[in-house]
Amino acid sequence: MKRLLLAAAAGLTLVALAGAVGLPDLAGAQDAPEATDSITVTGVGTVNAVPDEAQMSFGVETRGATARAAVSTNADAARRVINALRQAGAREITTQYVSVYPVSGEAGTVTGYSASNSVSAVTDVADAPGAVDAAVEAGANSISGPGMSSSNAETLYRQALGKAVDEARARAQVLAKASGRSLGGITSIVEGGSTDGPQPYYAERAALDSATPIVPGQQETTATISVTFSLR
Repeated sequence: MKRLLLAAAAGLTLVALAGAVGLPDLAGAQDAPEATDSITVTGVGTVNAVPDEAQMSFGVETRGATARAAVSTNADAARRVINALRQAGAREITTQYVSVYPVSGEAGTVTGYSASNSVSAVTDVADAPGAVDAAVEAGANSISGPGMSSSNAETLYRQALGKAVDEARARAQVLAKASGRSLGGITSIVEGGSTDGPQPYYAERAALDSATPIVPGQQETTATISVTFSLR
């Protein structure tokens, strides 16, 4: 009986060994994935346009013997400036700040009070000179600006983005050719943002003449992107 058991065990051992020998090497059968080569370049696109909007600040400063008197006089002057701006076609008129503070003499004693009120307004570039002259005529004695912008800024930026992609592709093609490869498709794009190039203009009442000249000039809208292409 013991001999039969030993023979059966030996037979099972041989079957197990045969099965182990016959099993495929799964680890060896799976090939490692091929690495995909890629190239990353930066593209910059620029669009030039003449801005059609101007944002400016208009201020009024007045003096008074008391704080109440200075503020009251200033409020009347500020209303006149705001009404003049509206009549000149200005829009988005917004108060920037209101202030009142004591004015001291040489001895350090308070000799009166100064009150200020400043508003910002947006006009078409063509209407900006008239707005400046109207505000000064109404009593504005502090003017700054204009900050130039385009009413279609988003459209201009999208055009710049398209040019940035074209430039990135052109650069990548040059690099791919130089390395003996061909350019594949885009695998990723990272937007870098936009910049504008407005030219500020500053003016004081003493320097203003009738029909104040304001020249918008050219404004650049620039978009920057980082693009990754696959290589063949």
